[in-house]
Amino acid sequence: MSELLTAAETLACLGPAVSIFGSARLPANSPYSQMSRELGRKLAEAGLAVIAGGGPGIMEAANRGAFEAGGTSIGLNIRLPAEQGDNPYQTIGLNFEYFYGRKATFFMHSTAYIALPGGYGTLDELFEALTLIQTGKIPRGPIVLVGSEFWNGLINWLNSEVLSLGMITDSHLSLFVVEDDLDKVVRMITDYEHTHYEEAHRSSTLPKS
Repeated sequence: MSELLTAAETLACLGPAVSIFGSARLPANSPYSQMSRELGRKLAEAGLAVIAGGGPGIMEAANRGAFEAGGTSIGLNIRLPAEQGDNPYQTIGLNFEYFYGRKATFFMHSTAYIALPGGYGTLDELFEALTLIQTGKIPRGPIVLVGSEFWNGLINWLNSEVLSLGMITDSHLSLFVVEDDLDKVVRMITDYEHTHYEEAHRSSTLPKS
């Protein structure tokens, strides 16, 4: 609870932010790490804060892109026996002992979610976002899978097995999109944010009954 409270207080005035999920194990010269760095830069230049896991690999690349663009680069750092070491490209760094508080912080403060290739941790974060939106526990926002070659097998399996058995519906598959054009990804998120802001503004100015 203290971790959640600290995170909520630290990020209370954050504004619109995008969470980027991805592997800690990919090197900086990986094409996916380079895409993550470019995404971090483009999102920051569009006025969006970037939230990543704070570690190496794709997480570091996302933080680095936002940091180098002069944007807000947030790292949600966690101590693990292997893989995790805090990267130096964070304007705001939060430290967690527990995955629960760390994951909740992603979902409490994000406008949208971008998943690049990763392992169990990335898949856990992706499906947590999908589940929370599917069940109405958090507002629906863009979920974008970047790296179509990596994700196509999973999507085919969701269609052939999970959907075919009636465990999800077509509308659940529409909760995410696959997009490798980074400019389109950023535009999708900024368009959503603009629409979301206008709707919130209209609601706040409606006369009270």
